[in-house]
Amino acid sequence: MTGTFFGEVDLASVTLWLFYIFFAALIIWIQRENMREGYPLEDDEGNKSSNPGLFPLPADKTFKLPHGRGEVTVPSGQAPERKDIAMKRTGPGNGYPLEPTGDPMLDGVGPASWAPRRDAPELDGHGHPKIVPMSGAEGFHVAAGRDPRGLPVVAGDGEIVGKITDMWLDEPEQLVRYLELELDSKWGSGTRLLPITFANIKSDRVNVHALHGKHFATVPSIASPRQVTLLEEDKISGYYGGGKLFAGNRAEPKL
Repeated sequence: MTGTFFGEVDLASVTLWLFYIFFAALIIWIQRENMREGYPLEDDEGNKSSNPGLFPLPADKTFKLPHGRGEVTVPSGQAPERKDIAMKRTGPGNGYPLEPTGDPMLDGVGPASWAPRRDAPELDGHGHPKIVPMSGAEGFHVAAGRDPRGLPVVAGDGEIVGKITDMWLDEPEQLVRYLELELDSKWGSGTRLLPITFANIKSDRVNVHALHGKHFATVPSIASPRQVTLLEEDKISGYYGGGKLFAGNRAEPKL
């Protein structure tokens, strides 16, 4: 043999170019995997976007859900978006702001919007609902701070709309997620859930600035007194969040 096999090859250069090729392929693969939810892109009218992106959609992948909850296939089998939303565009082109055409809190638009999540409760690692009422959970009690049970609930307009009857826990996280509110007959009937982040607990009352008295009757209710589903959680949180802008005349100019 007159020379070595790699005698005329720059191994450092080959290695560097192989790294460049690998890294470019990795970026393309990651970007395509990132397109499993929310794609193909749509415009404000729900039509396919004229600019779908540089890379094509990935091939379908089926995921088996834990605890016997079936399978989900993405991107083609993802949950459909909400249709017939009560909003209209303020201008002719994409990107113009949308404004409500009805009652935004009841229609679930703007800050009151919600997503069509699975109508089933979130589960812990053992397949049990994560969020449950304290009255049905063993071994839990209020160890510190104020216990709001029995306190009246005061709305943002000063009206007393009911009282707190229970607390709903995230058992694995050992956190209070919701307060259960029993409405006075003047403001509706039954119970509603109040996200703890919207409650200001005082020594003699629980203040809820987000809503006025008349809004509590239409707070989204839950189907089961022992559990709350992902869809119900989204609707409830959206309703209270929407009240921060839409309750009363808060959306009107201040001047």
